[in-house]
Amino acid sequence: MSHPLGIALCADPPLPPSPCLLPPHLTSLLSAPGPATAATLRTELDLGEDKFDLTAAKKYETLLEKKWTSIVRLQKKIMDLESRNTALQSELDTTTPATLSMRNKDPTSWLPKPPPRYTLESHRDTINCIAFHPIFSLLATGSDDYTIKIWDWDVGELESTVKGHTRAVLDIDYGGPKGNTLMASCSSDLTIKLWDPADDYKNIRTLAGHDHSVSAVRFIPASANLLVSASRDKTLKIWDVRTGFCVRTLSGHSGWVRDVFPSLDGRYLFSAGDDMTARLWDISVTTNTESKLTMVGHEHHIECCALAPPSTYQYLSKLAGLRKPPPATSTAEFMATGSRDKTIRLWDARGTCIKTLVGHDNWVRALVFHPGGKFLLSAADDKTVRCWDLNEEGRCVKTIGDPHERFITSMRWAPSIVRSSESSESAATDNNTDGTQDGEARNKIAKGKPQDLQIRCVVATGGVDCKLRIFTT
Repeated sequence: MSHPLGIALCADPPLPPSPCLLPPHLTSLLSAPGPATAATLRTELDLGEDKFDLTAAKKYETLLEKKWTSIVRLQKKIMDLESRNTALQSELDTTTPATLSMRNKDPTSWLPKPPPRYTLESHRDTINCIAFHPIFSLLATGSDDYTIKIWDWDVGELESTVKGHTRAVLDIDYGGPKGNTLMASCSSDLTIKLWDPADDYKNIRTLAGHDHSVSAVRFIPASANLLVSASRDKTLKIWDVRTGFCVRTLSGHSGWVRDVFPSLDGRYLFSAGDDMTARLWDISVTTNTESKLTMVGHEHHIECCALAPPSTYQYLSKLAGLRKPPPATSTAEFMATGSRDKTIRLWDARGTCIKTLVGHDNWVRALVFHPGGKFLLSAADDKTVRCWDLNEEGRCVKTIGDPHERFITSMRWAPSIVRSSESSESAATDNNTDGTQDGEARNKIAKGKPQDLQIRCVVATGGVDCKLRIFTT
C-alpha cells in the first residue's frame, strides 16, 4: 500500500502505539505546520483521536531536532578526532626512536602539544591573564568578569574565586617577601590589589594612583618589597608593597603602556605599548627617569614583551653575530616583542632588531621563552600557539592549531623547581613568563647553573572562549 505523499505503508497496519511511544514523524507533523498531512497519516495508520493528544505532541515536538543536533555534534567530534589523529601520525612519522626517547627524557626539548591535559571552565567572560604560584601546583586567572579564579593545575580543579575588583582584571602576578608569597592584581578600575594566599586570598592592600586602566603588574626580583605596574595613563609606577606607596613614576611612553617585564636582578624594566616602541629602563639609577634604550621598528601597537633568560644567550648571540655569548650575569642582553602587526621582533642590548619572526596571521598577544633556552613560544589572535627554534634562526618548528575556539589572550610557563642539596625545602621559581626563577633560583641562573633547576613542563593558555587549557606531559 502506498501513501499519496510517497510514504510506504504496510498492507496490514500494526497495532496503534501507546501515547508514550508514538511515531516521531507524526509528532513532528502535529507540532509543525502540517495538519492535513498528519490527519491523512492518522487515518492510514488507524490512529484515533484518543490515541494521540496535544499533550503527547507537546512532549515529543522537539524529538527529531534533538536527534539531528546530536548527530551533527558527534560528526564534529569525529572530524576533530580524525584531524588530531592525522597530526599525531604526522609527528610520529617524522620522529625517530632516538629523538622520541630524548624528548621524553630531556625537558629542555619539550614543547606543548595537543590535546591539552585539562580544559577548565568557570569564568563567564574573557580570560586576560595567568600566573603560576611559585611553590604550589596552583595558578590564578583574571577575567573580564571582574573575578580571579585559583586552580589546581595538577588535578584540573577550581580551588576558589577571589572577588574585589569592580571592573575587568587585566593582569596577575605572584611574588613578594621570601616565605610570604603575595598575589598582585590590576584592573580597569584603576587599582592594584594585593592578596594573601596564606589567608584565603584576603585583600590586604589596595594601591591607587594611576589615572587610567592598569594593564600589567609584576613583582620586581631581588627586591622583595617592590612592584611595578604599567598603565593606559602612559606611565610605569614602582610601588612599595609594605606601605602601599608609589616610590617612583617612569614617564617616556607616548601611548598606552601594555606590558612590562623586570630583569632577573631587578635592575632593568622592559616595557612596550601603543606608541609602537619598546623601552629598557635602568631603575638602579635613581637620578634619571629617562629610558636607557628605545627600540623602534614595529608598525602597530606592541601587545607583549619579554626579556630573554641567560639560557637563550648561546642561541641568540648567533643571530646577533656575536662570537661568544654574553655572560649569564648580564640580565638584559636580548629582548622580544609581539605586536598587532602580526610579527615578533628580537632585539639586542644596543636596541638593534636582530630578527623578525613572521608567521602569525593576527595580533601577537603573548610571548614565553622556553626555560631551556632553545625556543620561544608565542600565542596570537589567529588561535594558534607557535614554537620558534632560536637555534635555527628563529624558524617556526611547531604550530598548535586551534587550542582555543576563539582568540588566545594569555600564556604562561610553570616555574621551575630548584634542586638544592643544602636544603630539604624545594624553593620554586618565580612568576615570570620566561620560566626564570625567584630567590635561590635566580642566583643559580646568574651563576650559570641551569643544571640545578628542574624544568616543569607545564604551559597554560587562556582565551576569549573563557577557557583555561593546561598542556603538560
